[in-house]
Order: sequence, then C-alpha cells, then structure tokens
Amino acid sequence: MQTYIPRPKYLEKIKPLVNKEIIKVIVGQRRVGKSYLLRQVADYIKENFERANIIFVDKEKFEFQNIQDAKDLVDFVKKRIKTNSLNAIFLDEVQEIIEFQRAVVDFFSSGYDVYISGSNSALLSGELATLLSGRYIEIHVYPLDYNEFLRFHNLPDSQEAVNKYLQFGGMPYLHNIGLEEELVNEYLKTVFETILLKDIVKRFNIRQVDLLERLVLFLADNIGNFVSAKSIADLLKSQRLKISPSVVLNYLKYLSNAFLINKVRRYELQGKRFLEILEKHYFTDLGLRNSLVGYKPGDIDGILENAVFCKLISDGYQVAVGKYNGYEIDFIAKKQSEIIYFQVAYVLSDKRTIDKEFGNLLRIKDNHPKYVISMDQVQFDPYKGIKHLRLREFLKGERV
Repeated sequence: MQTYIPRPKYLEKIKPLVNKEIIKVIVGQRRVGKSYLLRQVADYIKENFERANIIFVDKEKFEFQNIQDAKDLVDFVKKRIKTNSLNAIFLDEVQEIIEFQRAVVDFFSSGYDVYISGSNSALLSGELATLLSGRYIEIHVYPLDYNEFLRFHNLPDSQEAVNKYLQFGGMPYLHNIGLEEELVNEYLKTVFETILLKDIVKRFNIRQVDLLERLVLFLADNIGNFVSAKSIADLLKSQRLKISPSVVLNYLKYLSNAFLINKVRRYELQGKRFLEILEKHYFTDLGLRNSLVGYKPGDIDGILENAVFCKLISDGYQVAVGKYNGYEIDFIAKKQSEIIYFQVAYVLSDKRTIDKEFGNLLRIKDNHPKYVISMDQVQFDPYKGIKHLRLREFLKGERV
C-alpha cells in the first residue's frame, strides 16, 4: 500500500459511491493528482471491503501499452475478474484507449464497480453519455487549493506562503521538487508541453502549433481582461500570423477541453441572461501560467482574480462575470440556491478604489452576500452590509 498525502475534499466525495451502481468519472487537467486519488480510493476499498479485487489500468505506464482498444481492455479485465468478490476496476487516463466507452458499458452492465479518469472534458461525450445517461457521476479534481498547498509543502499559514502559492500554483508533484523557482518553472513547462501535445495537438490533429502556443501566451498575458475571438485574431494578424476568428474559437475550445484554461462568460443581472460577446479566461493553475510569461508585479490584478476564481470552482461554485447597469461585478458565484458576489482588488489604498469596489456591489439591490477581496494586511469594517475579506482568509475558506 502506497503512502499518500491525503486530499480528503475529493476522497470524501467518492467514499459514499463505492460499490454503488454508478460509474465514477474523475476528470481534470493532466498532473493534478487524479492517478493518486484513484489509488487512494483503491486502498480505501481494500481496507474496508472484504474480498475486494482491484484491477488497475494506468495507460501512462509502459506495462499497459498493449491495451490499445476496447477489445484489448475487456480481454485484460475479464481474465482478472474474481467471482464472489467486489471487482473494482480503475481505468486511468482512459481516453488513450480507442472506443473505451464500449468496454466501460460492458463492465457496468456486468455489475463491476467502475472508476475512470481522463484529462479531457469530452470524456463522456457521444456514445457513453447516451448509453449511460444518469448512471455516472463526475468528480472534477483541481490543483491544490491553498490549504492543501500548505499541507503538501509543510508550510505555516503566512503572507509569504500566500505569495508562494500565487507564484508557483498548486500542482501536487511540486511536493517532490520543492519551491525553488528555476526547478519549478522547468517542471511546469514540461507539464504544459505534455498537455499541449498529448491533449490538444495530437487529439485534435492541429498543424498550426505555433499559433496555438501564441494563443496560450496571449491568454496568459491577459488574465482578467475581456477578449473575443475577433480581437484575438486581429492581434495575431498584426503579428503577421494569419488566423480566423472561427479557428480561434476552436482552439479556445480545445484548451478548455484539456482543462488548461477556463472560459468565464458575462451575465447580465438585470436581463438575467448570458451575453454572447466578450469573455474572460483564467488558468486552472497559476503556476503553469506564470511559468509561461513570468510572475510580474504588473499582472497582480489578474493574478488575484485568477486565484479567487480557482478557489471558487474548486469549492464547487459555478462562476460568471457580472454586468449591472454597465458596471462590472468581478464574480457571481452560484452553488445550488446560494449566490455570492465578489469584487477583487490588489489593495484598497484610496477612497476612489474603495468607492469603486464597494460601490459596484452596492448597486445590486438584493440580499445575497457581497464581498470585496484584497491583499490588504488590515481588515476593513463592513460598509453598508458589504464585507471585506483579506485574500489570505478567503483562500483558507474563512468568511467574516
């Protein structure tokens, strides 16, 4: 049995689903810890269920390279099934297996306990989604949140630790490397190249790899800014790179499918509708972003927005950018019936900034909670019902 640093926020979601007639689908960006989570689940099953028979296929390991398609997978698994046992089948990076959906359907129909993971949001598109509608549950795994970052790196909670988290991000394997800047950047660049080549270029047969890389760099330089496919295409054309808005849209979709970036749409609060033009894009991991374009003080506003966004989606919120009477609301976060509004600022250094950040939220005439988040070291008193949160407390999950 392997030794892990536990990630209970995900393991606790899966425990109640063990040995239930539902396929457990673990998705997320490559290298965020899906494989380790699957192995933690496998160990939990061994410890808590008698006659547990674990069958684990990891397509990133050479020993499983002979499993190329659904038939190979079914043959491999069926040879290892035991009668009168809890047969738990774990398929890691399953998108590497041709027509894996057919094998998963067969395993599910045979009554096996099935867990699959993948690094593409289209994992359950097409046939599997149709055949198993309502019979699977998706658990999205993200990079380490701030509390996990402290635990993985054995750091005390401090402003210095927050700064390290903003710079290096939450890729779990950094635990084995340490937080020395040069080593971190080299590792993160290899992760980026793997995502780009395996999950995007190879999967979607992209030939204009240079354009794709330029697009990612543009997004990294513009976190927190509104962009459109046309504005991106026009900018790349100015750099003598010919690309149409429709190709930009496709590339953005591929980057999102690989969980490298996240598109955030604008929501008009008055009309209660999503707007079709202009959107923001945030990186799933800030460390990956910083390894591409550097960690620069001039980018701090976008970096803070990105960090707040990552915390919200990691906690299960659906996130949009708000628009109200022409004023921007940085984030509208929704989870079931809960709605929270957020403004994000570097520091509340003067009256103008305070009036802007608190004032935008004051214009929203409802009773949902509203917060202004900043890097200030002092705690500001609530203003007309709107509360101030220091980033450090927000990242720890605290509410004042």
